[in-house]
Amino acid sequence: MALLRITSPHTQRAGRRTSWVMQMVILATLPGLLVQTWLFGYGTLINLVIATITAIASEALVLKLRKRSLSFFLKDYSALLTGILLALAIPPIVPWWLTVTGVAFAVIVAKQLYGGLGNNPFNPAMVGYALLLVSFPVPMTQWLTVSDLSLAQHTLPFLDNIKAIFSTGITNIDAYTMATPLDAFKHKDGLMSDEAFSSIKALKESNLDAMLWVNLAYLVGGLFLIYLRIITWHAPVAILAALSVIAGFFYLIDISNAATPWFHLTTGATMFGAFLIATDPVSSCTSNKGKLYFGAGIGILIYIIRTWGGYPDGIAFAVLLMNFAAPFIDYYAQPRTYGHKKAKKGLKTGANK
Repeated sequence: MALLRITSPHTQRAGRRTSWVMQMVILATLPGLLVQTWLFGYGTLINLVIATITAIASEALVLKLRKRSLSFFLKDYSALLTGILLALAIPPIVPWWLTVTGVAFAVIVAKQLYGGLGNNPFNPAMVGYALLLVSFPVPMTQWLTVSDLSLAQHTLPFLDNIKAIFSTGITNIDAYTMATPLDAFKHKDGLMSDEAFSSIKALKESNLDAMLWVNLAYLVGGLFLIYLRIITWHAPVAILAALSVIAGFFYLIDISNAATPWFHLTTGATMFGAFLIATDPVSSCTSNKGKLYFGAGIGILIYIIRTWGGYPDGIAFAVLLMNFAAPFIDYYAQPRTYGHKKAKKGLKTGANK
């Protein structure tokens, strides 16, 4: 039978290669990196160097074992991005081996053992982060103290960061570390009135102002990606909307004990997770409707884990749980195929096929 051979109706846009996309996502992390370095010191930059070297070395090792081209696969910058995202997610002063462990596990196990980029069902950076958080909860929940956003007065000098990360000196590191605002709120004693909750902002330990600036920085980076059409607005908006709605609902029910929606939006890794983690094209949903369901599920899970779970921030666990559900959501959120009256949904059996 003769087949009609015609060209594809698709057009190739210059610069939209995988490597370019990864580079733009890396560029979008720059505002958050700068703000974290300004507020919490040079530990973030040191972790970044350790993480990127580990990510590239781990990727190269597995590619060598798989007899794949190193130059071809390393040039897509996906391993580099995984290392950067994980380095930005962990506290600035953690032992160097902790960073190496998390990044190596993310690249080797969560990415390469599934077949590499495009085959991983879970976000590699969040798999590595979850491993570290479950295995080493104390160092993974301690951040440097910031009281008035003054880098010179309230963060460790560069050499002290080096000593702390590589464990060659500093013994008074506890004087510089603290629980996050989410952790302080989660473990507060008794009920908290509006006045008591407002007073948290004045405490050095809370770092609410610092977290606000960090979240705003990642919001800028996320809007940059939306502007370039690298990501769509559906998942981030769904996350923020769902988190705001459920937080507002419980806040109205129990004002004296629940945190406000603004608190949940501007603390922890909310914007980082919404714009840079949940939008991973491999492990998230593909259709716009599916992204809305996917994002809403993440937003609800974030609040549930923060409020009733064992960890103060639930971004990583919420994203990984919804990664499980992404194929299921995509199956029931398929868009209408061109030429058909309605979308194909649900299971079709027997005569209904």
